Amino acid sequence: MASSAARQALGKSMYYVKRPSKWDKGYGAYLPQAYRKFFIEWRVKKPEAVHYIENKNRYWRDENTGLVYPVQNRPLPLKFPKEQDEGLWGGEAVIQGFTKKDRYHRRVPRFWFPALQKSVVYSKVLDKYLRVTISDRTLQLIHANYGFDHYILKTPACDLRSKLAVKLKRQILTALADKTLYPDDPVKREEVYDDYKQYLSAYTREEIEWYGLTFEEACEKWKKENVSTKKTVPLKIELRAKLIEELKAARGSELPTIEDTETSLLSKIKSLNPFSSSSKTD
Repeated sequence: MASSAARQALGKSMYYVKRPSKWDKGYGAYLPQAYRKFFIEWRVKKPEAVHYIENKNRYWRDENTGLVYPVQNRPLPLKFPKEQDEGLWGGEAVIQGFTKKDRYHRRVPRFWFPALQKSVVYSKVLDKYLRVTISDRTLQLIHANYGFDHYILKTPACDLRSKLAVKLKRQILTALADKTLYPDDPVKREEVYDDYKQYLSAYTREEIEWYGLTFEEACEKWKKENVSTKKTVPLKIELRAKLIEELKAARGSELPTIEDTETSLLSKIKSLNPFSSSSKTD
């Protein structure tokens, strides 16, 4: 019985052909595990619920009827515009939905936008003031984490939801790993480093180097580091030059160069061409 079930499972698996992804072909197949770890944190890991309250239980009971129902946490349909990557929205996005004026009117589409404002944040590690578009939720998270650097370093990439945020996180981690912060003030450098060095334990130096890159940027980085830009010479030209040099050395006489040989061959071909002007007879 077990053998028949195994044969059926094997038969079903033979009809399944895995569709190749960007990780199975091209430069994506050569990207290191350090970048794959960041990509999983950025695009695969489930982000924190922002626009709804997530129920951690598996079932819930209706108090009126006493019936038990499974919990269904359905995320709202969200839109992530390109402007989000240029600011710090704190995981918020544009909500797509419908609204009705009253029960006798048809519903119409509507979009809800987060409350955004221009503000200035200060990075203690980079010692820089940054003027960015920021949401009210991001400001609350910065205050709750006692500073911009703590908020960026504590929050995973899937909750930052911004290319600007993950690239700032990469710069902060790089400055901590290389201890390049405050080059003119050693005392301040050690003080700030002691406050934030705990975040380095979650990353290796290679992972920090690949952190915050898009898939296209990671492929371009691997290409620059591993693919040689030296101009390749066809093998037939190298072998032909080598043969001429060997013949010169063996006979001890001057032989025609490659250019002369090609010119003579072209002249012979032209002389054999019945349509050329030189081959016509009077």
